[in-house]
Amino acid sequence: MFAIVRTKNRQYRVSEGDVVAFDKIDADVGARLEFDEVLLVGDEAGVAVGTPLVDNARVTAEVVAHERAPKVEVFKFKRRKGYKRLRGHRQPYTLLKVLAVTRS
Repeated sequence: MFAIVRTKNRQYRVSEGDVVAFDKIDADVGARLEFDEVLLVGDEAGVAVGTPLVDNARVTAEVVAHERAPKVEVFKFKRRKGYKRLRGHRQPYTLLKVLAVTRS
């Protein structure tokens, strides 16, 4: 069974047992989270599409770790002008292990 979940204005496709990288969520490692904004649920029997949400659908997940993505470097320069700027950024994210996708 799989689902499409919306959180922090982003959508993620998840299945039971998957470890998915979500945008940073303020929760302790080992905490369980429930997502009730489920846009679509699918299994062998078929697909249920919400309008906009699927009724009584939930995704339960556990926080595995908080990490940061590899550095993205932004380099700006103007030739022959002596202008150079180097900026770096590492986006934080949270790894979640999906425990259950339920629809009643």
